[in-house]
Amino acid sequence: QVQLVESGGGLVQAGGSLRLSCAASGLTFSSYAMGWFRQPPGKEREFVTSISHGGRTYYADSVRGRFTISRDDAKNTVYLQMNSLKSEDTGVYSCAVRDRDLFRAAVVGSDEYAYWGQGTQVTVSS
Repeated sequence: QVQLVESGGGLVQAGGSLRLSCAASGLTFSSYAMGWFRQPPGKEREFVTSISHGGRTYYADSVRGRFTISRDDAKNTVYLQMNSLKSEDTGVYSCAVRDRDLFRAAVVGSDEYAYWGQGTQVTVSS
């Protein structure tokens, strides 16, 4: 059974940093692409970033230059380093596994991802 468990969320002040982790089980991690999405309060889920099977990355314009996605296939874990956090970064962050277009990073639709974690709350105070 595939499981994705996010961790690392919390409350931070604007300008601060957090590193989120997503630990996967029940799958061969290296065979998939990974992504991070977030859902701000009262808004729809939105794409944050993705990393391909080959390590190519893509970022939403809103986070490019501040966030960094990385993966450790040996640990079955994907990370999201978030720097220079803004209040508008607040939301529930979820990791997801993609089993198609594995060598592309610019895959932004949530329906392109097959498995999802439960999410971790990130709150950035102003």
